[in-house]
Amino acid sequence: EMSIDKLIAKFKFMNILVVGAGLSGATIARELAEAGHSVHVIDRRDHVAGNAFDYTNEHGIRVHEYGPHLFHTNNKEVFEYLGKFTTWVPYRHKVKAQLEDGRHVTLPVNKETKEIVGEENVLDIFFRPYTKKMWGVELDELNPDIINRVPIRDDDNEYYFPNDEYQAMPKDGYTKMVENMLYHHNIRVETNTEYNYHMDSKYDHVFNSMPIDQWFDFKYGKLPYRSIRFETVHLPMTRALPTATVNFTHDGPKTRVTEWKNIPCHGDNKYITTLTFEEPCDYADNNFERYYQVKDRDGKNRELYEKYKNEIPENVTFIGRCGLYAYLDMHQAVNSALAIARKFLS
Repeated sequence: EMSIDKLIAKFKFMNILVVGAGLSGATIARELAEAGHSVHVIDRRDHVAGNAFDYTNEHGIRVHEYGPHLFHTNNKEVFEYLGKFTTWVPYRHKVKAQLEDGRHVTLPVNKETKEIVGEENVLDIFFRPYTKKMWGVELDELNPDIINRVPIRDDDNEYYFPNDEYQAMPKDGYTKMVENMLYHHNIRVETNTEYNYHMDSKYDHVFNSMPIDQWFDFKYGKLPYRSIRFETVHLPMTRALPTATVNFTHDGPKTRVTEWKNIPCHGDNKYITTLTFEEPCDYADNNFERYYQVKDRDGKNRELYEKYKNEIPENVTFIGRCGLYAYLDMHQAVNSALAIARKFLS
């Protein structure tokens, strides 16, 4: 039989800190709040939603501050879970690549694209220059998993995520969706708030999405990341691009451009359109903004992460891309956070 003390301990509502108000942090915060725990969410930025943050600009066009976020998944549970906090608007993303002569061809490379450029030229046109810009290394130095994310096709498919059943955009944007996730009487949110180690002692448990190597003060060395610089421009025209996103095949510094109005619920100004260009760089050259983990061919970066992981204290759980040092799409971040929250609650 369970003693009264054990019963009380078993049902004790805890005081939880969540560091980071992105999708991972918001999912965990919501799950723990609904279970009755008191959750304090902090974020060093001046907004919630992490890298999925979006806003409406002065021209009435919705812009994603940290590059295009396109929701796509085969995970029905995640799609329906987020659907509690937003209305989904169907959207199947298309991407074109601009060749040196200005022509646009479909990405991922399909049968028609191969016929236009010649199958023997596919790697040199679409993969080599992009890899060098995006990852700062030659194609042969990169883990093949990264390249295999966008497979070459033998059909006439025009969609960027052809195999995903659920593809949609949140009607009122990602920021609003995350605000709805965090709107709960057991959740308190503070932005413009830096994490510091003294906070840990005030809470029963900490879920932390900050870079794990930074938390350990880089004692075994720094985990490498790639970052992106964004350049947003406004053009006095109704529409500029054939698709929402166009990739560049040249060896200049920019990798792609997104025209926001080509995505549903992103504004309909008929006189002006807003475009955002992307230029990859090392995270140290962009105010230490970490966007992409570097998946090296020999796995040294993963080994370094495991070294840090083995020393995580019991009252701390690392979450999200930077905490897990893993490339997570949005649906994967939410799925991972749901699993972490449920394991914790069980």
